[in-house]
Amino acid sequence: MRSVGVRGGWWRRAASQVGRSVAVWGVSTVTMLVLAGILPDFQLQSADGDSATTIAVTAALGAGAFGLLSAVVWPLLVRLLLLVPALVLGLLVFFLNGSLLLLALRINPSGQPEAAPETAVIVAAVMSAVASATGAALAVRDDEAYRRRLHRLADRRRGRRPPCDSTPGTLVIQLDGVGHDVLCDAVDEQLMPTVARWLGAGPGQEPSHRLVPWRTDWSSQTGASQLGILHGTNHDVPAFRWYEKDTGEVMVCNRPTSAVELQRRAVARTRDGGLLTADGASRGNLFSGGAGELALVLSVSARRGPGNRSRAGYFAYFSDPANAVRTALSFVAEVGREIGQSLRARMRRQRPRVSRGGLYPLVRAFATVVERDVVVAAVVGDLLAGRTAVYADLVAYDEVAHHSGPRSRDAAKVLQRLDRSLALIEKVAEHAPRPYRIVVLSDHGQSPGETFRARYGLTLGDLVRAGCGLHVPRRAQGTRSGAEARAAVRAALRRPEGGEHHRPARHSEPIVLASGNLGLVSFPDVPHRMSREELDARHPGLLPTLANHPGIGFLLVRSEEHGGLVLGARGAQIPLDQLDADPGPLAAFGPGAADAVRRTHSFPHAPDIMVNSFHDPADGEVLAFEEQIGSHGGLGGAQTRPFLLSPLVCSPPVEEGGELVGAEQVHRVLRRWLSEAAGPQVPLAAEAEPEERAA
Repeated sequence: MRSVGVRGGWWRRAASQVGRSVAVWGVSTVTMLVLAGILPDFQLQSADGDSATTIAVTAALGAGAFGLLSAVVWPLLVRLLLLVPALVLGLLVFFLNGSLLLLALRINPSGQPEAAPETAVIVAAVMSAVASATGAALAVRDDEAYRRRLHRLADRRRGRRPPCDSTPGTLVIQLDGVGHDVLCDAVDEQLMPTVARWLGAGPGQEPSHRLVPWRTDWSSQTGASQLGILHGTNHDVPAFRWYEKDTGEVMVCNRPTSAVELQRRAVARTRDGGLLTADGASRGNLFSGGAGELALVLSVSARRGPGNRSRAGYFAYFSDPANAVRTALSFVAEVGREIGQSLRARMRRQRPRVSRGGLYPLVRAFATVVERDVVVAAVVGDLLAGRTAVYADLVAYDEVAHHSGPRSRDAAKVLQRLDRSLALIEKVAEHAPRPYRIVVLSDHGQSPGETFRARYGLTLGDLVRAGCGLHVPRRAQGTRSGAEARAAVRAALRRPEGGEHHRPARHSEPIVLASGNLGLVSFPDVPHRMSREELDARHPGLLPTLANHPGIGFLLVRSEEHGGLVLGARGAQIPLDQLDADPGPLAAFGPGAADAVRRTHSFPHAPDIMVNSFHDPADGEVLAFEEQIGSHGGLGGAQTRPFLLSPLVCSPPVEEGGELVGAEQVHRVLRRWLSEAAGPQVPLAAEAEPEERAA
């Protein structure tokens, strides 16, 4: 009886699949007939005319041939085209699809169908979209078919994986740059209904998740936070970019060579491969976390040849021509949306405002469309493959908030789309071979405010040069904005190293770097970290100029007498060991500021002078030293207050009344949850070499 039931189930599934295929074929045929009637350069009949039956047969054969070519030839083309930059692949999508249609028409044995090349591109795009929508609509009514459809996005090697057990897997989604308060407001305003449902925010809803804030380190940016979360330490990461005197190099967190080195140092310090070493996947991140499955991971994007497995994520997504067409169309729409929003902001003379021209519309579209779609598709594959631990980063909100503001209408629209991505992931998790615990967190928030240059007409570099008695250019040049999305675009273009150069004109001149509202000043001709006494002897006016400027909140310098000093306006100077009793200029930056400053002071590569901008506690504003009106990187406001959203089945992240402080503590919480879910799955020590783990 069991064998009969199995055979019967197989026949039913086969019949259902055939029925869906026939339905999609029929809809594609009708679509081709409609397009032939609308487009003058697309003909399905000979010049002498054909009967309606002949035209219908021609359309059916053409639609069938196009469908077969798309299913068989397209994945092979995409795999070959992974050798070209991802953005170039996006531009080729339409032409490849049109070429397949022309080939389908050429081999059609019935009639004499013809199409101009540009018309073939349009017809192919429409037919791919219609066929995909029809297949999805039919499959969604059948859970098994829906699961098989989503499985096509999974890793092609999943067939070699052992069967999953019933222990829960853990999925961690990072919403880059979304602060705790921004998320709460989005839930209250029903911008994120999926998150609201998890929190039981609707009438009669029971919560399934808990939401807690956590506090970042002084360096409130993705490089420091994600390194700490994935690898357990962010020691000696003082900022987004900093100068290292022992090597003479500028480290930049979103530069692939720097990311590789930071990951190597973290593995060496912890003697552990990372959070994801046990059957893990890392998607869209700066660092691998020790995962074996990678897609769009910056620390491996600089590799050439087969070692760069990060690009495999593009194949998993673009192997479906409908996905490629949909993403390409959405990309174009997002570019137009950004141009329109930028023009509206300029016409309304909104303040604060930064330049949004040049390549920025393309960067934004890549972050909010291409990277989001590819990362979500990779996560879908991971869930259906039953991986134990997955960590994925969605950078869309962070990129838009930098230029439009963290509370802007533009950023709110991005939050809505991110919530839809979470809803899709939740739906897919229901079809996974094992249950999943979905954790959502952010790496930092964003603080609003105009730029330092816009308010005072000069950059931090100009102010430092003035304090040193050096020539100051008449016209202040804006400090280049750094964000994760720009690094992802460069990696997609196979140009992983950015064009940032921070060499002084002369060896004795200072190097001034910006990380949001955090500034770093280093003198490269002095091999050690200079003390306050040495700085005063060399440039007597520098520290007073900086400390007394209204746009600067406080300075951190080394002192031969006190070890470390916090300097502020009107001669304020507080030794680090006295900050708890007298926070001085740190009082405006809230609890935890003193501990964060003391920790950074202990870093071997701390600069000669650390500069934190002014912060207004009343409205949470800071002054960015980069060209950003939503910034993060230092102390002050919402940037230091991200969130952690976790299922109630997980143990509380901290004891009642406690506080979650620092990315390293978040790492320990996630490790505990992995252990709770799947037993001792995460090794306590890495046996492989650091470079092997980093791969």
